[in-house]
Amino acid sequence: MGQLVLAAKVTHVPSLMLSEAPGSPLRDARKAAVGSLRELGRRAKQRGVTSFVVFDTHWLSNFGYHINANARHRGAFTSHEAPQMIQDLRYDLPGDTRLGEAIAGRAGDAGLNVIAHQVASLGLEYGTIVPMHYMNPDGFAKVVSVASPLFTSFEESRILGEAVRRAIDDSGERVAVLASGSLSHRLWPNKKLGPEAWTSIASEFNRQVDLRVLELWQSRRYREFLDMLPDYATKCNGEGGMADTIMLFAALGWHDYRGAAEQLCDYFPSSGSGQVNVEFHVEA
Repeated sequence: MGQLVLAAKVTHVPSLMLSEAPGSPLRDARKAAVGSLRELGRRAKQRGVTSFVVFDTHWLSNFGYHINANARHRGAFTSHEAPQMIQDLRYDLPGDTRLGEAIAGRAGDAGLNVIAHQVASLGLEYGTIVPMHYMNPDGFAKVVSVASPLFTSFEESRILGEAVRRAIDDSGERVAVLASGSLSHRLWPNKKLGPEAWTSIASEFNRQVDLRVLELWQSRRYREFLDMLPDYATKCNGEGGMADTIMLFAALGWHDYRGAAEQLCDYFPSSGSGQVNVEFHVEA
């Protein structure tokens, strides 16, 4: 039997990389976020994690659900939207074909169209690469990346999250599940982009809702959060429809989840969006 041993909502913003670049105007601005990603990686290694499953809201699909189930993830990544922020970022990570295929199989049993791919030229997106850069730099654990469809439903994402948990339980692996994406995700328009935009929020309404969500999590008022999640995803410009968060909570057990939410860094804005790293503790 497998086990879910770590679950977290994590940021993947490109400004994390700028924060570490010599001479960058954002030098050390994301130090706390970077440090908390590394801490999550340390915890994963300490708990014997053998595989990461990453719900990647930067791998957006127009056609159904897709899983990168390659046996090896290897490449050099340059962001198509921000090549000045992420360029030639090399990664070399083991994959988990068996777990990726098992997730697709369990989802198929539940009526979803999910394909697990083994295509050497199918690279990872930065919603997976950036967290792994800090959490899994030496490739101690295998990686499965799950895309976020643009044309899907709240319920389908929930079904996939539940399928992930069933596949984990049957896998024999010790698994960490990551919801890789923002909280609110209204970005600044192009004419306002620049260093000042990288550290500011584009909507005060979104910021206030984000902060309320963090309060609900820290108070373990998950039922209230899940009841508001459809409106939150829509009205606060959820990245990838907040599919990552839907799948995360489904994997955790939805209304049955009772664990503690541990906020690992201060909430911070990035290019207008709201960001944070939070671990949702699961029973050993």
